Amino acid sequence: MLTATDLHKSFGSLEVLRGVSLRVNQGDVAVILGPSGSGKTTLLRCLNFLETADSGQLTFDGEQFDLAHTPRRDIARLRKKTAFVFQNYNLFRNKTALQNVTEGLIVARKMPKAQAVELGERALAKVGLLDRKDHYPHQLSGGQQQRAAIARAMAANPEIILFDEPTSALDPELTGEVLSVMRQLAEDGMTMLVVTHEMGFARNVSNQVVFMENGVVVEAGPTQEIFLHPRQERTRAFLQTSVHPKERP
Repeated sequence: MLTATDLHKSFGSLEVLRGVSLRVNQGDVAVILGPSGSGKTTLLRCLNFLETADSGQLTFDGEQFDLAHTPRRDIARLRKKTAFVFQNYNLFRNKTALQNVTEGLIVARKMPKAQAVELGERALAKVGLLDRKDHYPHQLSGGQQQRAAIARAMAANPEIILFDEPTSALDPELTGEVLSVMRQLAEDGMTMLVVTHEMGFARNVSNQVVFMENGVVVEAGPTQEIFLHPRQERTRAFLQTSVHPKERP
């Protein structure tokens, strides 16, 4: 479904991505793990053209894109098939939960309002927020705001959802409600690429793991293989310090 090949990205003299390649198949729940500063978020943003890569190729649904030189019309077409969930929700502060979900459908996709509202309410119900549809972001908890953001992503009926550390701004109690929604999405067969520090989610929900450090992919493979039998010493050391003792093999 999605393949990135030899992706490079620098900010000034800082080389953040140094030839990253990865593949996500339809139905995968793939997680990107790694220490802070390893390039995980930049990778995700480049895949959705929120950042422009210096070089690299993206193949999505059989179409190939030059990540450094892609026309806006092609970016717009690709984004209609994808959705992005940000760390800090990125909700419109002056719009209700329902309006946040329907805005992109009505404005960007030119969907009739009645149809957008129907899809929006269905998505909010799926994340347990239908009774909060008329609430503004300041009236919602952080977990509820992130669930509204996930509902917004779902309503667009994407082929893949990219999650950029969706629980990093939440306290532990609210983290659980967001991860529960994501688990349900996985059970429903949604293809997901998730940057996360939630090791329990990575181990128990994902089927593929990509471990990054210093702008490169150190190791990638099936989740149980990576967690139980990592090939690289650096992967092993990271998991030893990141995984709760009760979750270690």
